[in-house]
Amino acid sequence: MKIIAFGASTSFHSINRALATYTANLVKGAEVEVLDLNDFPVPMFSEDTEKEVGRPEGAQAYFKKLESADAFVISLAEHNGTYTAAYKNLFDWASRINQQMFAHKPVVYLSTSPGPGGAQSVLAQAVNSGAFFHADVKASVSVPSFYDVFDMEKGQVTDEKIATKLAQAAATLNA
Repeated sequence: MKIIAFGASTSFHSINRALATYTANLVKGAEVEVLDLNDFPVPMFSEDTEKEVGRPEGAQAYFKKLESADAFVISLAEHNGTYTAAYKNLFDWASRINQQMFAHKPVVYLSTSPGPGGAQSVLAQAVNSGAFFHADVKASVSVPSFYDVFDMEKGQVTDEKIATKLAQAAATLNA
């Protein structure tokens, strides 16, 4: 099974990428490819830009990565209660290639933040809209107070309850 994992953020030290990587690697026997959204540059989406440039290379490359996966682990960063502008923009471009971009493949959605909210608002948006993009949402987990429960140097969760929730979510990809 090939899992595409990424944090929906362009931060070079993304806590969401760290969380997605950790969780995807809990799936026994999986080949995990971790994407960096910085590798998929696209202009700001608009119908006018689409008419002018067609489908940008960054969007096409991102969509090909999605096609190559058997499953996804996506951890969502939250800016002002919603998706980051960079992720939403890339997502919009990919949906123009094929609105059914997740092709009924299993998805585990995660979210985290340094604060106690754990980016729950954006997580709810992704879960609620997943079916529209043909995501087979298997699980979702919000991780509050990231730096209190995750050791960035070791790349590991330090809180047993959170570790259990993430392991249970990862296990749904093998079901």
